[in-house]
Amino acid sequence: MRAYSLNDVHATRKRKDSWWTVFLVDPVACRLTLLVANHTDVTPNGLTRLSLLLGLGSAACFALGQLVAGAALFYVSFMVDCMDGKIARLKGTGTAFGLWLDYVGDRIRVVCCAAGLAFGQYAATQDVSYVLLGAGVAVLDLFRYVNAPQMRRVRETVRENRAERPPKDRTGAYRPPRPPSLRRRIGRLLANHRVRSHLISGIEFHAAVFVVGPLIGTVALVPLSTVAGVLLLLNEIFLIYRMWRFARLSPAVPRQENAQRVPV
Repeated sequence: MRAYSLNDVHATRKRKDSWWTVFLVDPVACRLTLLVANHTDVTPNGLTRLSLLLGLGSAACFALGQLVAGAALFYVSFMVDCMDGKIARLKGTGTAFGLWLDYVGDRIRVVCCAAGLAFGQYAATQDVSYVLLGAGVAVLDLFRYVNAPQMRRVRETVRENRAERPPKDRTGAYRPPRPPSLRRRIGRLLANHRVRSHLISGIEFHAAVFVVGPLIGTVALVPLSTVAGVLLLLNEIFLIYRMWRFARLSPAVPRQENAQRVPV
């Protein structure tokens, strides 16, 4: 069995990731990945199943009103979920089924934890706001992960269409380079630390609802989750707006497909 190094594991990290993952999960996950890779034969799918089981354990703790235990299990579940992709890339053992299992497992974990949190807090307080919290978390999460692949599909279609266009005539006139905008400078600074420019994604939303909020206590659970949900929704609206600007003048299908559909 090959002995991997920590640098080998670091090379499997995503080029850019959420700040929660980069700063609060990967430092531990990478070292655990190194131990697992060098001393076990655990597969990526095995880690995905373990992550799902830990997530279900977190949901059970939330349902029983054990917020700290639920938060701890959710954090460990997410960390193991980060490890399966690293093992797959490190050993080249990833499978297409593993991609599906990882995606569906994440959705099951979030929905179950939202239901467990809502049930546990409603049973303890009879406050209907916790029921609304659980429903809102589930709906936002499902919207985020249904919307993301569709936006990716639109961008890919636009790029295909643009690749088929003939290049525009260029005059050759010199254009002085523009200084980078503040947004670009901030984006480059974040990219140097592997952090994505949109700072409130689904991962930070989950962390706020299932880790930070429960650790602080019930007094912060609803307000913190609400703020995180609003920020996530605003981020999604911004991403949709950017996609609209990117794709608003592009046809729905590549030009070649349009040409093939024209009757002769």
